[in-house]
Amino acid sequence: WCEKKDHSRGEGGRNTSKTTGRGQKRAGSRQGQSLGPIGPGTVQWIMPSLPASCLLAQAAIACSNVKMKHVPALSDPGLTTLYLAENEIAKIPAHTFLGLPNLEWLDLSKNKLDVFGLHPHAFKNLTRLKRLNLDGNLLSTVPALPASLQELKLNDNLLQGLEHSSLSQLLTLEVEGNRLHDGNISPLAFQPLRSLLYLRLDRNQLRTIPPGLPASLQELHLGTNIIEEVREGTLNHSRSLSVLVLSNNRLQEDRLAPRAWIDLPKLEALDLSYNQLVHVPSFLPRGLRHLTLHHNRIERIPGYVFAHMKPGLETLHLAHNSLREDGIHGVSFLGLQASLAELLLDHNQLQAVPRGLLGLRALQVLRLSHNKIRHVPLNSICDTRVAQDSNLISTHLENNLIDRRRIPPTAFSCIRAYHSVVLEPQQGEGESA
Repeated sequence: WCEKKDHSRGEGGRNTSKTTGRGQKRAGSRQGQSLGPIGPGTVQWIMPSLPASCLLAQAAIACSNVKMKHVPALSDPGLTTLYLAENEIAKIPAHTFLGLPNLEWLDLSKNKLDVFGLHPHAFKNLTRLKRLNLDGNLLSTVPALPASLQELKLNDNLLQGLEHSSLSQLLTLEVEGNRLHDGNISPLAFQPLRSLLYLRLDRNQLRTIPPGLPASLQELHLGTNIIEEVREGTLNHSRSLSVLVLSNNRLQEDRLAPRAWIDLPKLEALDLSYNQLVHVPSFLPRGLRHLTLHHNRIERIPGYVFAHMKPGLETLHLAHNSLREDGIHGVSFLGLQASLAELLLDHNQLQAVPRGLLGLRALQVLRLSHNKIRHVPLNSICDTRVAQDSNLISTHLENNLIDRRRIPPTAFSCIRAYHSVVLEPQQGEGESA
């Protein structure tokens, strides 16, 4: 339980550390030890309804995986954290939390709650609740929630819709792995969420990006849906967006509107992996830093496709595609000369080292493994005409068709650590070559 808290985002994690600090003052606990199992001579008599394996502090109770079937009858205005994950709780009546008016963090994930067992107003009176985790239950609708909520997690439920809500303080909303589709998300569902920073909608049945996203949004995760197009204007109001994940969908470049995301000034990371793209999309956001395109059907990096970018991409992932040497031009990487640090081109159909690599002065990681490359010509990776070391620290050329004996002696002369060049094994040689 302690480890889970340490890795949590947001305010709740900080609150918990304070509560465990106060817990050290409780009778029966040792110096420097805030949580511990209930046992003889401790405070078990205060909470007679808690199983013996629960962990206890003055402001926190954790009863994880103890086969609990109902929420214990608790009455403690000082309690701020209640962790009841991985139990068998199927019913929560309306009065359950009336004795916990100052609760800030409630975790009921991985229980058996459905709309019949969870009273619709069970959480309504928790006016100080900031974090609520209901992951891994059987809920088909979102229950009534207090306006104080900042983090709501409803991943892996059976949600069949999102309606208008009044959660104006919500920062994080996760509804991954539900039954959401274009027809059951209200156009006004996100309108009141004017503080929302992080939205996760992965593993649903969405065909398009939901409309009406809040202007405050910084991260949008839509992986593993059935999205086929990105319409113009859908993201127009999301000008704070910095991360957009559209991996594992059905996107093709002719269904990406020309101005789909070029007007997103803060977008730094775009993940379009596992789609059906046949070339690197045009009109990419000017400030993009990380472009992920692996596992598509990409055959071509058009010339000048990155030329408008400033300061330019740092990482470009193009592994597991259908790139051939005639699909990469000398001007394909124009605009990335001073910025690109990581270029992944492994698992393609390249028969030669691509043109344009010499100009990538900031390049540190280059992967060309698992292609059909036969030669490493002079001046293809190192420019021997210039007495300057490369920034490359990892160069992978293994699993090609290269005869290492025919590599020019100075082909890698600009690379300071020669051991960082991986050439073994080549196809047909075996691991012992």
